[in-house]
Amino acid sequence: MGEPAPVGGEGAAMQQTLPPGIERILITAAELDEAIRGMAAEIALDYADRSLVLVGVLKGAVFVTADLARAVAETPGAPTDVQLDFIAVSSYGNAHRSSGEVRLIQDTTHAIEGRHVVIVEDIIDNGHTLHYLRAMLGNRRPASLRAAVLLDKPYRRAVDVTVDYVGLTCPDEFVVGYGLDYQERYRTLPYLAKLRPEVLPA
Repeated sequence: MGEPAPVGGEGAAMQQTLPPGIERILITAAELDEAIRGMAAEIALDYADRSLVLVGVLKGAVFVTADLARAVAETPGAPTDVQLDFIAVSSYGNAHRSSGEVRLIQDTTHAIEGRHVVIVEDIIDNGHTLHYLRAMLGNRRPASLRAAVLLDKPYRRAVDVTVDYVGLTCPDEFVVGYGLDYQERYRTLPYLAKLRPEVLPA
């Protein structure tokens, strides 16, 4: 597993006209792209000359899954075939705090038995969701099962779970953008941002 890319620098400090409710940009679009390409290079190396299935976790990982798939396919020595599937789970008891109880909302479309599979998550926080998915998908006897997470937020990890590919270490903030939402808003922002304190409930 590679080291997470650093966050910050002049690019991160440069703010622009922000949407209502956004306090500041934490991770720029350029930094996200660099992190995804870094994960893609590792995945392409590990799965060279193999067929690969990326299982994106809806809804948050829809953008990272698509961008990661393209980046893997464009990497020299890439897997012979990169396929996409999606799964949806819920672990949030309210708008911004996880309940720790994970339930399946939508299953994958295709069988993964005998396939090389990488779970693609937008963010790992307490670890419950990824732990649940690793156990559930692992029981379906894939040829291999790994996990790629764009944002590692290790501050409140509750369960020990393996992450094979990490893009960035996330600040200890509630972040939105690039697939992550607050009450279904802000997903389409091209960067990761911090919400203004008054937006979130106490």
